[in-house]
Amino acid sequence: MAVLKVKFTKTKRDKLAQILWILNWVSVVSGIILFSLGLFLKIEIKKRNEVMAKGDINSVPNLLISVGVIACIINFLGGKICYDCSDANKFSRWKLVMLPYIVCTFCFTFCILVGALMCYTMRNELEESLYLGLKDAIKFYKDTDIPGRCFLKKTVDMLQIGFQCCGNNGFRDWFEIQWVSPRYLNMASKEVLDRLKSNVDGKFLVDGVPFSCCNPSSPRPCIQYQLTNNSAHYNYDFLTEELNIWVKGCREALMDYYTAILRSIGIAALLIWLFELSVLIGVRYLQTAMKNVLLLGDLEGESDGWLLENSFVETAKYNISIIKNLGKANQISTVTGMNDPNINVQNTNCGKTNVTTKSIPAA
Repeated sequence: MAVLKVKFTKTKRDKLAQILWILNWVSVVSGIILFSLGLFLKIEIKKRNEVMAKGDINSVPNLLISVGVIACIINFLGGKICYDCSDANKFSRWKLVMLPYIVCTFCFTFCILVGALMCYTMRNELEESLYLGLKDAIKFYKDTDIPGRCFLKKTVDMLQIGFQCCGNNGFRDWFEIQWVSPRYLNMASKEVLDRLKSNVDGKFLVDGVPFSCCNPSSPRPCIQYQLTNNSAHYNYDFLTEELNIWVKGCREALMDYYTAILRSIGIAALLIWLFELSVLIGVRYLQTAMKNVLLLGDLEGESDGWLLENSFVETAKYNISIIKNLGKANQISTVTGMNDPNINVQNTNCGKTNVTTKSIPAA
């Protein structure tokens, strides 16, 4: 029994073909939108590539870019097919192409759905990449004289100013590393030498942060050093002085930024997937209706169109049986009684059933 069978007159078939021709051109625009969204996401990730660890975070934008290009090509072809399907004579040229086209389009629309879902599932990979990348960037913040790292100070400073954040998880991350370059330390100073000897690694650690952590909206001048020493500053309490420096970590700030982008792209991709799926359903109805017209031989008469010729269960069993039998065509049966190559050989006596034999003469 056919699934969702609909009866079409010639007028309905012609209108359906014309509507699908227009919708396929709209789908080309949706492919351009997918390509643009993927490209935009790739550029946004590339902008902060210096504070991200190398990982598989480019899989989503690459998928969206690829699907967008394929959408433009496949929907352009679909528009041509639907335009010709308004004429039964022209449809005969596409008769053998229609079913493979529908199968390929279904796989393509599934890729759009996968891309939309990946926009919501890549959060963990992105957060891990930001955590490791920011950790290394802060670690090498002081290496302004080392090739390959000299740009990290400016990158981190611009990041903290632009996103109003400080450190990886928070401003205390700067307390655990030496972020002041040795070239700016006075090695003759007793205070500097004492700080270098105060830890096992011999690092110059201070309870201070770079200037880029300062909040310009603070009512008082920024306090960068001795942040945890209340007595070092007048009328100061580091536990409540939230307006002096940014308290949000840069990883959290970047995750909020990218999450908003991914959520918007995911919603757009889902809407495009629903639109492409509706176009695909219309093409399937048009293909089956035109096919049945040719089988009936009445080009002006009514014909049935459907999504599946049989039920879902029967269609699934049929496809599974085809997959199972793909590799059995050239296999030799080993069942008992079937391993004799001559078991089905026909008798070659040319129809002579009673053949007389000469008797052997007696001695």
